[in-house]
Amino acid sequence: MAWFARRNLFAGVAGACVVGLGLAVVWPIYSNRGDSRLFEDLQPPVTVELKPPPTEVVPPVETQPVAGSGPKLPVPSADLPTPETFAAAKEKDGRDELAKREADAPLRSPQVVDSIVAEDLGPLPDKSVAESMQRIPGVVITAGEQPAPEAEIVVQGIRSPPQQAQTSVSPVTVLAAEEIAVTGRRASRTAQAAHKGMAAPTPGSSGRDARANMVITPTSPPPMAAMAGVMAYEPSTPVVDEGRDKFEKFDVNPVRQVANEPVSTFSADVDTASYSFVRRQLNAGRLPQKDSVRVEEMINYFDYAWPAASSAKTPFKPTVVVSDSPWGKGRKLVHIGIKGYEIPRDDAPGANLVLLLDVSGSMDSPDKLPLAVQSMELLLSSLRPTDTVGIVVYAGAAGTVLEPTPVKDKQKIIAALRDLRSGGSTAGAEGIERAYQLAEAHFRKGGVNRILLATDGDFNVGIAGTNELKGFVERKREKGIFLSVLGFGQGNYRDELAQALAQNGNGVAAYIDTLGEAQKVLVQEAGASLFTIAKDVKLQVEFNPATVAEYRLVGYETRALKREDFNNDAVDAGDVGSGHTVTAIYEITPVGSAARMVDKSRYAKEPPPSAATGSASEYGFLKIRYKLPDSDTSQLIEQPILIASSDVPQNLQRDVQFATAVAGFGQLLRGGSFTGTLNYDEIIKQAQAAKGDDPFGYRTEFVQLVRKAKVAREM
Repeated sequence: MAWFARRNLFAGVAGACVVGLGLAVVWPIYSNRGDSRLFEDLQPPVTVELKPPPTEVVPPVETQPVAGSGPKLPVPSADLPTPETFAAAKEKDGRDELAKREADAPLRSPQVVDSIVAEDLGPLPDKSVAESMQRIPGVVITAGEQPAPEAEIVVQGIRSPPQQAQTSVSPVTVLAAEEIAVTGRRASRTAQAAHKGMAAPTPGSSGRDARANMVITPTSPPPMAAMAGVMAYEPSTPVVDEGRDKFEKFDVNPVRQVANEPVSTFSADVDTASYSFVRRQLNAGRLPQKDSVRVEEMINYFDYAWPAASSAKTPFKPTVVVSDSPWGKGRKLVHIGIKGYEIPRDDAPGANLVLLLDVSGSMDSPDKLPLAVQSMELLLSSLRPTDTVGIVVYAGAAGTVLEPTPVKDKQKIIAALRDLRSGGSTAGAEGIERAYQLAEAHFRKGGVNRILLATDGDFNVGIAGTNELKGFVERKREKGIFLSVLGFGQGNYRDELAQALAQNGNGVAAYIDTLGEAQKVLVQEAGASLFTIAKDVKLQVEFNPATVAEYRLVGYETRALKREDFNNDAVDAGDVGSGHTVTAIYEITPVGSAARMVDKSRYAKEPPPSAATGSASEYGFLKIRYKLPDSDTSQLIEQPILIASSDVPQNLQRDVQFATAVAGFGQLLRGGSFTGTLNYDEIIKQAQAAKGDDPFGYRTEFVQLVRKAKVAREM
């Protein structure tokens, strides 16, 4: 009995020990899980299986910025969370991050953007990529995903209102987005400039406007947790700035056979923008773009001694001079010149002028808005006290700065001009509409009603299409309000738009590269720029197949008209201002000359000379159509082109020689397809001999430009 009691006691103690040992093993596990309720349902048998933490769980990341090195590697937390607690923490972090972004949002200015949105980018780069891309602290581009290797990054900006142009956050350097341009390579160049300590441009100083900016801060990058998709971009090799100036593309006029195409028709052109732009490029030590060279505008930049008309009722009379071609032995040059009637200052009609000034961010450059303001001040000196001047400006929106004010209140006009500041995008179409509204509201019957548009031509808000703007301007000119365009600056100069607006607005297109050019256009030639004496001026030449085998019009490629357009008064053409000169040059090959450029046809029979109409003493017949400013019906002037020219005055011979030199120079700049062995030295020699009286030094300047072109060509 005693033995039985001792055995049961021993078994009870042993069982208690086993239970205690099991509790000792299980308790820490479930207590760490924080779930003591498991013991309430614990029933034998109990099986405990220990498993390692799930491998897919990623701990929170902590990083600290290190200037010039990028974010540190993630440091795992000592206490690994469970999937449930990690998900909750992730959701909380997302809410906190969103709240933080919303809290920071009011601090951001539309003018100063702290990142650039890039499209089609991949996830954040890995450690090696991130460290290599984070070498330039503070230069960041907000992105989605990482781009594929060698892929370009497309940057899209936002527009900003001009009134916030001065808003900023902490000390920063702002670079215009167009300076960065639209590829990652451009962003590289900008970032590298900042890294090297180069002075960064202010918003819009060299780009189109302040639509987007890259802000380079002096601080190191923010923590990775706060960046949330922001990646740094390391600059590579510098990228040469490519001009975005736009010109209408055209082919040089070909040689035409008189037997097939005896008639040539074109519109008069008094614009001079091409010469000024070419001069700017040559003064900078480089040859101009070929399409920026319009030979007729280079020729017409200079004044010539063509005889002027004596009455406004017949505003000009033509002059024809035939000379030998200096670049084609055996060929001839036919010079056709007209000089407009010059209105005496006392007889000039009253002027209602509206100055339409582009004050967008792209005009923030010394050679743009500041030069435009100075040019407008010069214009005031050529107006009469009773003339009125209004001012309309446009950037992100358009507005009237000054209602039409008599020039006698000159200081009020000047004060309004000097208060102008640039900034914002370019609502050019809205500005044109506002200017026309102002001109119509103060229309001066029997006077001059003209808008002077000063711009770099970069319209990017509103009606931006050339055809749309042309149609709008065409409709307004029928009401007697004309439009002239003054171009400024380079890099985003839209010459083709300026030309289209001026041509369809019955105005002139000039390019102002210096204050001296503003003096020439707006003071010395103010009458020609403001007062129209004839509109829709067309020229037509019919060559005599008995005396001329072939011909070529030098220049005027963008002014060509159809033969039937000549007699159609509904077809628009160029306008001639008070005292304007227009010069056109044909190169012809006389019948029988060995210099013929097109061979005779083997099979087609050319008409014999006896079948040709017209006198054997004529090279051709010239016809000119024009309308008086207040008329819609054209008038006709006719004159034969004689083989044997009458005695030509010495001063006119000298001008013919100088115009020939300019024509040769323009053709060389475009490639010299038809100038044979002509070279710059020959042009310099010819121009030097024909400078004559040069009171303003324009012809002397031309000779210097030819020398600069020669140097630039040899570089």
